[in-house]
Amino acid sequence: MPQTVIEKIIAAHGGGNGRPGDIVWMDIDYRSARDFGGANVVGNLQDNYPDDPIGDLDRTFFTFDTNAPANTIGYAENQHICRTFAQEQCIKVFDVDRGIGTHTAIEEGLVWPGATGVGTDSHFNIMGAIGAFGQGMGDQDVAFIFKAGKTWFEVPPSMKVVFQGKLPSNCTPRDLTLKLVGTLGSSGALGKAVEIEGEAVDALDLSGRITLASMATETGAISYFIKPSQEIIDYCQKHSGRDNIEPVIPDADANYEDTIEIDVSNLEPQIACPPSPDNVVPVREVAGKKIHSVFLGSCTNGRIEDIRAAADILKDKKIAPGVMMKVVPATRQVYQQMLDEGLLNILFAAGAIVTAAGCGGCASGQVGMTGKGEVQLSTSNRNFRGKQGAGETYLCSPVTAALSAVGGEITYQK
Repeated sequence: MPQTVIEKIIAAHGGGNGRPGDIVWMDIDYRSARDFGGANVVGNLQDNYPDDPIGDLDRTFFTFDTNAPANTIGYAENQHICRTFAQEQCIKVFDVDRGIGTHTAIEEGLVWPGATGVGTDSHFNIMGAIGAFGQGMGDQDVAFIFKAGKTWFEVPPSMKVVFQGKLPSNCTPRDLTLKLVGTLGSSGALGKAVEIEGEAVDALDLSGRITLASMATETGAISYFIKPSQEIIDYCQKHSGRDNIEPVIPDADANYEDTIEIDVSNLEPQIACPPSPDNVVPVREVAGKKIHSVFLGSCTNGRIEDIRAAADILKDKKIAPGVMMKVVPATRQVYQQMLDEGLLNILFAAGAIVTAAGCGGCASGQVGMTGKGEVQLSTSNRNFRGKQGAGETYLCSPVTAALSAVGGEITYQK
């Protein structure tokens, strides 16, 4: 029976030859809980499984990235609860110095093409960037997975997105991603596994694939699956220590509910206007609008490639008067690369504020919130009212963000 990517991954993890709509049990390779929801996972384990051991300590982790380091009492207590439980149970913690949990898992080789992983992060499906299955789940489900190493799951239907043409030189992976989100809308992929292919996607490096996969949630998708290139396979083999990783490829005659084709050969820089990530227009339509702040970072655009792109624009320039720019690297590894390459000096000289690795402006005001009337450009994945404060947030690429920070108004690369 021909299978899609997600059907093959589920089958390889004990789920059998499930078809869309079937309820199956599947093994989970990587199990995690972050500081958002992690304390509830601990509570569920203590209340419901007080005498049961953690299923596999080598595959179980806590990650602190939402509020790192904690700047509220609530998050400080959550992290302390998780740390204490982790010490008692000998569970490894990627603490507040390590950065975004999903990115750290990829860097550490804890997830690889064809693997499965879960966490209390709604963007855990970012693992589709390397052709793996990742899913954000609630604290009760994650607690059970900590104990049992498996979970029930309804096999989703699959759809396919085909990008036609090469990405123009003035466009970035974020522009490609916003084009897709704008095309699908907030529910265009609801409950579906989306396989994405095309020349523009094949050319993406790991950073670009992470950007694309990170916004699956904003279209309602279970996950975006991107076929790993040889570069991705080599990276995952090196970091995981696994030899001969084989990417999961769908059968030629696999069944898809829908196939969407998007021509990107004439794409121009894109921006998502408030109050929704799918309210996407070409940047030129809002160019010239005065801005007050810029946030560069998040699980969508906090990689070293994103920060390099911004630093190239900011070098020997100053951020416009009255504009505050905040930069948050995704992980400690990215921060180290910034130091090694002198990017921190460039950002500092331009007037940017650089903070510790983590989710940054995307979560709980870790690097500040917007005030009423404030206009912010952000490379994060959500711009709902109140998400990053009382102001208006536009979502864009690191290039658009940096150009606008210098210009003091929404600006794009022509």
